[in-house]
Amino acid sequence: MLRLCFPVFAVFAIIGVVFSGEIHVAVGQLCGGDVGALIRQCSTYVEKGKPMTNPSQACCDLIKKVDILCACKHVTKELEELVDMNKVVHVVSYCGIPVPHGMKCGSFTVPGSG
Repeated sequence: MLRLCFPVFAVFAIIGVVFSGEIHVAVGQLCGGDVGALIRQCSTYVEKGKPMTNPSQACCDLIKKVDILCACKHVTKELEELVDMNKVVHVVSYCGIPVPHGMKCGSFTVPGSG
């Protein structure tokens, strides 16, 4: 069964993200994220088909606790089909976490500026 959560770069990717139950545990335990809180506070900001908006302070507070590189290791193609990775980059960056151009998150590569 799939569930909606944000791994934060994805989170869940980060960083609004769908993970299997096993990934929920891995991201929540290994990457420092509170998956349930991330779902409630951040998922709406990374959903496909919705306009890009700035995340809430509550979402940012949660994202700042997540190990982004760790979360990116758990991003799957299935997740990328459900989450707008450009929105994930926007949310993470807006929250003050540097996202280097060229960084890989799953099969997604953070685009360069300009």
